Amino acid sequence: MSVRVVELSQADEYDRFVSGHPKGHILQTREWGEVKRSMGWVPLPVALYENGRIRGAILVLKRRLPIPGMNKSIFYAPRGPVADIDDYDLLDRLFKGVRDLARAQGAIFLKIDPDIESSNEAFRDYLISRGFRKTTTAEGFEGVQPTYVFRLDITPDEEQLLEQMASKTRYNIRLAQRKGVVVRQASDKQDLAEFYRILQETAERDRFLIRDYSYFEVIWEQLVERGRARLFMAEYQGRYIAGTLAFILGDKAWYIYGASSNEHRNVMPNYLLQWTMIKWARENGCTLYDFRGVSGDLSQDNPLYGLYRFKKGFAATFTEFIGEWDQVYSPLFYWLWTQVLPVYYKAVRWVIRWRKRLNHD
Repeated sequence: MSVRVVELSQADEYDRFVSGHPKGHILQTREWGEVKRSMGWVPLPVALYENGRIRGAILVLKRRLPIPGMNKSIFYAPRGPVADIDDYDLLDRLFKGVRDLARAQGAIFLKIDPDIESSNEAFRDYLISRGFRKTTTAEGFEGVQPTYVFRLDITPDEEQLLEQMASKTRYNIRLAQRKGVVVRQASDKQDLAEFYRILQETAERDRFLIRDYSYFEVIWEQLVERGRARLFMAEYQGRYIAGTLAFILGDKAWYIYGASSNEHRNVMPNYLLQWTMIKWARENGCTLYDFRGVSGDLSQDNPLYGLYRFKKGFAATFTEFIGEWDQVYSPLFYWLWTQVLPVYYKAVRWVIRWRKRLNHD
């Protein structure tokens, strides 16, 4: 067996392996690597070969640390690896290959947040036995995947799927249809611009930050145009009032972004959008639909409880993943990353707030 960064001539084989593997994930594709490249990461698709065939894969994203005069970086493999998680010998070889690559690239640790449920005690024990450390997201680290999600088995027929939903969810889907809401699949970047306009409106209303429009342009070019994603827009009285973005790979689909206008929220476009995406996923051979993240705090006084209730209404299953794990290659620099940098980032935020207050006064 050998582990190496995939050459361009073997890229198609890597794509087929990731899309066809039971642990395949959209965030382990080369296309996602290109999306992250636009944000300053360097994608390194790594594969374990045996007799000329890929047996395991892991898309490693590399980011250089701003340490003058030193070639130091971090490795992150979102929802990786793509491999048989019960074959520990194979995993050992794959992770050893990543360690060798880290030595050459100056990486101080590898972070993973695998698509594996928290109930898998055997895999948790495996990670611990190989020196992985359970951790949480450090200050300044972006893009780590949610620990808690809702997932829906979409193998039943449409009538069964509707029947198992909460009655209020079914009612709102049919209400949107009766009111004349029409959901369309976006066909060009003009629709993308409309989606972003509504997303800005949503972010201002709900007080969260969004990425620049250029980020969504890259997603369009790398994923939508290559059949790895689809943008859905809800139209009412000749005007777009909501939109959603979904990713798709193999037999899985993921709801990634949603936006809704302040106007006409009473016609429930978000419910019809989700139902349309579920049907689209089924038509494309998917068996699993992932509603993505929710809070782990399920109390009704949690500000995010409404999101939990919305997703749960589709009869999806609340799922907890195994979380974030770091394999440390350089203990000293890892200590700096986890202990010193958080203090630095907090100080920077304090200075920014202080300056704003001075300017305001």
